[in-house]
Amino acid sequence: MTSAEEQHVVFRRYLDAVGLHGLAGAEAARLHATEWYALSLLDLEGPLTSGELSGRTGLTTGATTRLIDRLERAGYVRRAADPADRRKVVVEPVPDALAGVEAIVGPARGRIAEVLGRYSPEERAVLFDYFARAAPAYREASEEIRKATRERPSK
Repeated sequence: MTSAEEQHVVFRRYLDAVGLHGLAGAEAARLHATEWYALSLLDLEGPLTSGELSGRTGLTTGATTRLIDRLERAGYVRRAADPADRRKVVVEPVPDALAGVEAIVGPARGRIAEVLGRYSPEERAVLFDYFARAAPAYREASEEIRKATRERPSK
């Protein structure tokens, strides 16, 4: 077993690699990182209102509107009437456009599947338990950082 310091370094390298992969994917799709993240959210969650998208990305409502405009112009999303409340508009991914995104990330997903395939079913269960618990913890930590940043006096 490695020391706590060595584990910290390994984990940081892992997180950096994941982050850099996201940036590379965004660049390949000719998107900003936040647009890439928003598109992933829409793909995973389904249609979201601009307010929901704003809350999940941490962007202001104005910045979210501009993000949606850019994604719409690029053909990745469309605005549609909310089926539950026709007064609202939801943003939904354009399925055919997401095929291009899959082509970008598919090779990396294959490599990660190979890595995961080296673990026993029990070990994979632990890994996926970690992923399921860590994702919301990171989202909460991100919101804490945003909140602290908003409350910090400007220079």
